[in-house]
Amino acid sequence: MTKAKQLKNGMRFHLVPFDGTEAVTVLVLIDVGSRYESSKVLGASHVIEHMMFKGTEKRPTNLDISKELDRYGAQFNAYTGKDITGYYVKIASDKAPIAIDLLHDMLFNSKFEAKDLKREKKVIVEEIKMYEENPIMHIKDLIEETMFEGTSLGLNIAGTTDTVLNMRRADILKYKEDNYQVERMVVVLAGAVPKNTKALLEKSFGKVEADKRDAVAYETISDRFETEGLKLKSQYKPLKQIQLALGFPTFGREHKDAPALRILSMILGGTMSSRLFMEVREKKALCYYIGSQVSFYEDVGKFIIQAGLDASRLDDAVKTVLKELRKIKKHGVTQEELRYTKDHIGGAMRLGLENSSARAEFYGRQELHRRSMKTPEERLEELNAVKRSDIKRVANQILDTKKLSVAGIGPYKKDKDLAKHFEGLL
Repeated sequence: MTKAKQLKNGMRFHLVPFDGTEAVTVLVLIDVGSRYESSKVLGASHVIEHMMFKGTEKRPTNLDISKELDRYGAQFNAYTGKDITGYYVKIASDKAPIAIDLLHDMLFNSKFEAKDLKREKKVIVEEIKMYEENPIMHIKDLIEETMFEGTSLGLNIAGTTDTVLNMRRADILKYKEDNYQVERMVVVLAGAVPKNTKALLEKSFGKVEADKRDAVAYETISDRFETEGLKLKSQYKPLKQIQLALGFPTFGREHKDAPALRILSMILGGTMSSRLFMEVREKKALCYYIGSQVSFYEDVGKFIIQAGLDASRLDDAVKTVLKELRKIKKHGVTQEELRYTKDHIGGAMRLGLENSSARAEFYGRQELHRRSMKTPEERLEELNAVKRSDIKRVANQILDTKKLSVAGIGPYKKDKDLAKHFEGLL
């Protein structure tokens, strides 16, 4: 187990050096995302992420920021989730001081000038439109909206056009002040980590004054899934290939059965040799893409099956998918499938962690959201301990069609037009 170190102000950090690379990733994660937002700042976490690149006193414009990193061929970006915000720079190891100084400057000294905010809001509105008008991308938002309706998890990370345009600068800054606190952040450096990194961090992030205000909380929603019955939303688009998502609510990320659920998802639809891929695409040619994935929040999670399907053969596709779900619930998985999938997950993890950015994420997300920090080897041990009986038990617990949510984008002018394809099958 690896424990976080602390700067003098209490800010946590991890140094994860490894050989075979000349690059280092500097990652800063903040324990805040869209589910923390109130109605008057819906989308603020994402707005703040954008505004961090618009200029500081030291680097007055977005061009000053981008040119400083572009000069050294660095990779840099940021992202906003529903319970996390991240900023990173991947750069040659000898330029790590630049990355550290710049990220500190952006996070704590950005100016948020009114003219920049007004202009960036228009950019974000176009980003919202891009997602909404792309069915493959938008279906992911629509299934969460369906599953988590009535909660902050059911709202779009970026907010809506109206909430973004009407958000007041003062409210955005107050939200940032409440959430961008030392105790809610972690810095991770992974790769060719310089020997003087701790001194560099103390000189920058370590100078930030710790704030002991109460952490902003969000409403937990695990009890919202006790009700039963099909939940369904459709969006009309005159498409011949529809986008369909089936969603099942799950437990949170710390649950003891999380490793078993990950394996179940991989066996059902995680690879090109998975059950759904072989049955729906290869044998029946009903789609180009189909897959499943599981993801977790603190209190709940979601198991999603997503596909792009021939609209004229939707009934056949739905029957085939549901048949595979019943099959795995009744008969479980074979020992060969289980061993094969464990090997796949282990191999993919090892390949992924060759990248300094992936390794920084691996440790940073654990520090922010897990009760204990574990190495990749320890996480693989958890997966390898899963038995066939665990898979079958979890399949019967999670793949409960009485708690199914469905989202579809296609030629459905009313929700009932999509719902009829599930009648008598659940």
